[in-house]
Amino acid sequence: RNTVEMKGLADKPSYIIELLEGGVTIEDVIDGHICEQTLVEKSAFVVGDLGALMRQHVCWQSVVPQLQPYYPVKCNSSPAVIEVLASLGLGFVCANKAEASLVLEHGVPPENIILSGVCKQLAHIKYAAKNNIQHLVCENEAELSKISRLHPNAKLLLQLTTEAHAAETSMAFGFSLKSCRHLLEAAKELGVKVVGVTFHIPSSCQDLQEAYTHALSDARCVFDMGVDLGFNMNILDIGGGFTGSEFQLQQVESAVRPLLDAYFSPLSGVQVLAQPGSFYVGSAFSLAVNVIGKKVVTGHWDSLAQGENNEDSEFLYYMNEGVYGPFSRKLLGNSIAAPSVHKHVLCAEEAVYPSSLWGPSLDQLDRVVERCLLPELSVGDWLLFSNMGAYGLEEFSSSQLPVYYTISTSDWYEMQEAGVALDSVMKNFSMVQYCA
Repeated sequence: RNTVEMKGLADKPSYIIELLEGGVTIEDVIDGHICEQTLVEKSAFVVGDLGALMRQHVCWQSVVPQLQPYYPVKCNSSPAVIEVLASLGLGFVCANKAEASLVLEHGVPPENIILSGVCKQLAHIKYAAKNNIQHLVCENEAELSKISRLHPNAKLLLQLTTEAHAAETSMAFGFSLKSCRHLLEAAKELGVKVVGVTFHIPSSCQDLQEAYTHALSDARCVFDMGVDLGFNMNILDIGGGFTGSEFQLQQVESAVRPLLDAYFSPLSGVQVLAQPGSFYVGSAFSLAVNVIGKKVVTGHWDSLAQGENNEDSEFLYYMNEGVYGPFSRKLLGNSIAAPSVHKHVLCAEEAVYPSSLWGPSLDQLDRVVERCLLPELSVGDWLLFSNMGAYGLEEFSSSQLPVYYTISTSDWYEMQEAGVALDSVMKNFSMVQYCA
């Protein structure tokens, strides 16, 4: 490996990106790091493929070119992700002051930032005012009076509640269409500008067509009332809910496009935004963990050899990371998909067994994967969890897991062709050529 150092900012850690030459793959990088770890303490680590961000961006632009992507920073605030997405020209949705300052530090202009958050702290609203972040989400009258006091020049996006979102969170955020007129009149009275509407349809929603039909017709009503009161309504934010698959994005596109054409035609001058979070980063990060313990729970020890036919035997494996680390989204009710076994090619006749995967805490809550079928593993084996990029990197950094960023030379050149001058953007990175 020969290193190409790039000047890091004095107070910032320098991140290393491994530039994968020739036929070197992410798998080779994982193998290399597993070999290193096996020699030392076998700690878990993360590999991030920055090229995946670029590929998802290309997919977004080809399927929904009419939707301007605004990235929700809470999804993954790793500096590498922010740098690449900022250089691709995305806007950013920040839930608090820390996220806003992170994004501003990466040179994102304040007009490309939206401050969201259900009940914003006073300090965060003041911070937005001081740093000229004008677009704020507002969902009720109490919030409106705070903003009018601390940030009178704000431009508000009113948070419209949707049935699908309320069903998922079991509580309604935002205002209903009924209370909307009242909120708009209150804003008018306080002299605060309202410029648009935001809503959210979760990806778990069963009937996208119906959900978007409701939400967009409601949004149109709010726009009409706003225009009626003299507001210049020009931003519609259709929120998140994009899983990361191109197929699901096409489904959203076919549900949304006819409605947008009908209610917010391109000629109306309304800017339509969306908030793809896990869409961009989910697939870009993989986590490698080590098996540190093993237990067999069985009714009939002698029948273990029958493999998957034996429902009475189950393997419990303990890993060196759990729900109090990078799998914390399990505590929020999200399920974690079964991992693959490193360097293991499953043969057709090989027995697989009911298995459950646990973190190291020996706590009842620390069950990462409830039940999956795996070949019999040994202590010391490595498991690879893919799609770990969304909602978890904070835990990676707080548990001090090493993150190895990579990009293939072909993705690197493609990024530069797309106008992303990575060498000037990535000021805090050093490039290392990775040769297997």
